Amino acid sequence: MSQHIVSSFDRDLEAVQAMVVKMGGLVEAQLLDAAQALETRDEELAETVRGRDKAVDKLEEQINEEAARLIALRSPAASDLRVALSVIKISGSLERVGDYSKNIAKRTQVLSQMPTISGSAGAIRRMAQAVEGMLKDAIDSYIQRDEKLAADVRSRDIEVDQMYNALFREFLTYMLEDPRNITACMHLHFIAKNIERMGDLATGIAEQVIYLVTGEMPDEDRPKSDSVTLDKVED
Repeated sequence: MSQHIVSSFDRDLEAVQAMVVKMGGLVEAQLLDAAQALETRDEELAETVRGRDKAVDKLEEQINEEAARLIALRSPAASDLRVALSVIKISGSLERVGDYSKNIAKRTQVLSQMPTISGSAGAIRRMAQAVEGMLKDAIDSYIQRDEKLAADVRSRDIEVDQMYNALFREFLTYMLEDPRNITACMHLHFIAKNIERMGDLATGIAEQVIYLVTGEMPDEDRPKSDSVTLDKVED
């Protein structure tokens, strides 16, 4: 009977982790599509990104409900409890990435009616690709329980910070050169900051993997580049 219970718990745990992996794939696509919509001024794709956010939210709800049910009904041992709690935290981070992608798409629909800021969309797309790579590797490290890959994701966050800081200074220059650029540059700045925060969320997922494997959160502070900002970012 005990073996049956354990086997059933393992199957349930694998099922909820599979939902986390599915959610990770969805938010990775959301980020890349949002960046493409911005670069190509594709309002239809931007609207698609906004509409797909509901599927991400629904998956988070399902994951939380299933994980809570497992904890309540199975009373898992310490290592299994860490796994059950990790799916809740990781799904929460992925949901926030989805929200940021939706916000990018929303701003893209506004920016498509404004004059372009030369080179900005391409730079933002490259930044988004870097963060998407971090997200993918963070989820892979979770699937494989790969502490080294998780640590690598964590170390790459500084590159995203540097990209953001470079974009901030570029937008500031455009605004100083011509006040007519201010509105568009403000929207672009908020988009870049959203992507920088996605990098932080990917790093947080990687840290959850390290905790899951070792039982301890990383001791040292994550590497960070000195950050600059204009204002509080709208979530």
